[in-house]
Amino acid sequence: MALFFKVIDSPIGMLKLVANENRLAAILREVERNGCMRLGPVTEDAGRPILVNAAGQLSEYFDGQRTHFDLELDFSGTDFQKKIWEALLGIPFGEMRTYAELAEQLGNARAARAVGAANGMDPIAIVTLCLPLADGRTSA
Repeated sequence: MALFFKVIDSPIGMLKLVANENRLAAILREVERNGCMRLGPVTEDAGRPILVNAAGQLSEYFDGQRTHFDLELDFSGTDFQKKIWEALLGIPFGEMRTYAELAEQLGNARAARAVGAANGMDPIAIVTLCLPLADGRTSA
């Protein structure tokens, strides 16, 4: 599958937006942890509509004008990771959940560590509005 990218500046540094034909696949920070997201070859295409749309929505988010993203997403990961990332999308903006609460919501109260690990591998973390906190909670 072909992947395309656009680089934008943001208050948290340069971001590389990555998409397939019409779905956002990743938002990579300038300094990503090794192995967080493995991509094949990507081609720069700053005018690709999904990337232009994502850049605009991220700009609005960072300016405090947006609390919800309206983007088609392409999560690449295991079925378990995708299940976690979809659950993160259901956390209302401004609310918090612990990894244990998410694990319980998904039917496996003992999977809090696995939920945390999946959260750490989220390739679209800004859009899923999931920011890990020091105490293990996630904040939307």
